[in-house]
Amino acid sequence: MTKTYYSPSHEYVSVEDGVATIGITTYAQSQLGDIVFVELPETGRGFKRGDEAAVVESVKAASEVYTPVTGETTEMNEELAANPGLANDDPEGQGWFFKQTIIQEDELTKLMDRAQYDAFVKENR
Repeated sequence: MTKTYYSPSHEYVSVEDGVATIGITTYAQSQLGDIVFVELPETGRGFKRGDEAAVVESVKAASEVYTPVTGETTEMNEELAANPGLANDDPEGQGWFFKQTIIQEDELTKLMDRAQYDAFVKENR
């Protein structure tokens, strides 16, 4: 079963069997505008919660993508690297950025569920 969490910096984490799929939320994409470039982390690279893991550039700005949980990168979305527009069309689906193993599962409790995230976005517009 997949469970999805959200960070205050607008990344999502979909967790299934101890593997986290991480990307930017639909709200983050809407704020960035058309994404034209992504820089993804290499596999095998470890990150602590809050570390800068990727970079996304749009017609409006460049922004960092932070890892919401501590872990090691196991896969990057090669299709997204070749076609950054996937993050525009389906940011919380085929536009995912990278996958990582989760080292500290208790960090997930510090993230928001969908309802909490939607309320957070509404309050902080």
